[in-house]
Amino acid sequence: MKHPVTAAVAACLAMTLVPAAAQDRPLLGIVSISATEANNVRYIAGATAAAEKAGWEVSVIDAAGSADQANSAIQNFAGRGATAIIDMVFPYSSIGAGLAAARDADIPVVTWGGGLGSSVAATNGSGAPIAQPVIEKMIADLGGEGNLLALTYRTGEVCRNREVLLDEMLADHPGITVTKNEVRIPGYFEDGAQYANAWLASNPPGDGKLAIWGCWDDPAIGAIGALRQQGRDDVEVYGVNGNAQAIENIRNGHMTATAWEDSFTEGQRMVELLQEIKAAGSAWQPKAVEVPAVLVTQETVEAFVAEHPEALGQ
Repeated sequence: MKHPVTAAVAACLAMTLVPAAAQDRPLLGIVSISATEANNVRYIAGATAAAEKAGWEVSVIDAAGSADQANSAIQNFAGRGATAIIDMVFPYSSIGAGLAAARDADIPVVTWGGGLGSSVAATNGSGAPIAQPVIEKMIADLGGEGNLLALTYRTGEVCRNREVLLDEMLADHPGITVTKNEVRIPGYFEDGAQYANAWLASNPPGDGKLAIWGCWDDPAIGAIGALRQQGRDDVEVYGVNGNAQAIENIRNGHMTATAWEDSFTEGQRMVELLQEIKAAGSAWQPKAVEVPAVLVTQETVEAFVAEHPEALGQ
């Protein structure tokens, strides 16, 4: 897998890089919202494996949570004559300038969790369907009442859609009081711990049912650090994506549930689909190609790990 390249470095290099057409292999450009986050890493690895099989070169730019840097990165790849571009996970509405540059250069852009719209050719990894089983379990565990800390992130389409789904599902359970805090990228582990500490201060032990939900695993894992530091074992913790740390936290009894997203397969299938998109040309019709999530709980985690050892990097 290629090492992530920061947008700033990429911008400096753009002046000296030759067009992809002059290279030995077609260039696949990948723009990641956080190229070091576990789920992003798995998707990039899957995409890279499929690209290498197809004989494509891969270049990754880490936009570090910035839509402006994502637009610049897509424009950079368009200027380099990329054969295709993957957007992870900025919503299509936030990357209009990049999409325009790619469209003008006749380069297909697909998204991981960024949704279908504008000139996007395909999407997968959509946020809401993956989060639904976890939210359903959390509401059932709370029994329709209690206090919930929701750790959100609205720059990314995936988390935005998961938050919308959370609100829709909680609308039928007015007995659950929700506190929302938005984390940063980078900084989500620290923010998760900080917000959990403040929330725990106003929700002492014995104060009814308590739960923490992260729109992806990492903020919830940050919150687990705060829980362990305070010796709090009265709070259920839920994440989404099923990264290796989350699975281990479930095995150790520190996390209640997550939904494992097979992001390696998502990345792999998207690159395979890109080859179809390139072959179809103007006849291509945009579509979603989702890979179902797997709910992982303390009751099912060992069977899950036996079936999917790759979830722990094994």
